[in-house]
Amino acid sequence: MTRQIEVRNLEVGFDSRSVISSVNFHANQGEFVSIVGKSGSGKTTFLNALAGFISHKGEVNVSKNIGFVFQDYSLFPWLTVKDNIGFGIHHKNLAQRNEIISHYLKLIELESHSGNYPAELSGGQRQRVAIARAFAPNPDTVLMDEPFGSLDIYTRDRMQKWLLDLRGKEQKTIIFVTHYIDEALFLSDRIYVMKDGKFIAEFTVPFSQPRNDTIKFGNRFNRLKRQILKAMN
Repeated sequence: MTRQIEVRNLEVGFDSRSVISSVNFHANQGEFVSIVGKSGSGKTTFLNALAGFISHKGEVNVSKNIGFVFQDYSLFPWLTVKDNIGFGIHHKNLAQRNEIISHYLKLIELESHSGNYPAELSGGQRQRVAIARAFAPNPDTVLMDEPFGSLDIYTRDRMQKWLLDLRGKEQKTIIFVTHYIDEALFLSDRIYVMKDGKFIAEFTVPFSQPRNDTIKFGNRFNRLKRQILKAMN
């Protein structure tokens, strides 16, 4: 497999306080890797270091062609759905830009809402637009920081299935931060557990794609969930 991301001895600190310490990490091309851990464990800081948003020490080898999805949608409220999706592809000519926007409007099932503004959408719809905006420039890697954390359980479950379907069509490398173990198990190929600014465990998820809800009720799923929970604590 081709390595898409390689991190060695990552160190991040703020005001002489260590937040990330001696972290090693890798992700292969097309892989879905989740990072789980309690609040304050360093998950978002790690993602921000990968994206180059914050200064750090150590070696971070990752393509500069990155898409980023934030927990709070971060859509531009003055732009319509189609213009939010097209924000990062202004370098394309008009025909190419419209083709890409149409492609993602269809994928996120919001073709009839293309002229709407973010305030006119539900939480799940806004997050789909945010994800489409991240995917539209054709990034090598998409970083997702608890993108479904603010959604209700029903909407989150629907979004998980939708993201798996999108991932199957787009084949991007995805690094996904969450504190929901069930979510990580349902979506991921591998899971890293972060605690006190370090990765303390790594798990391979044994379920083949495509996936459906039935795996959540199986013994392997629940056994792995208990192992991850034990590592987190």
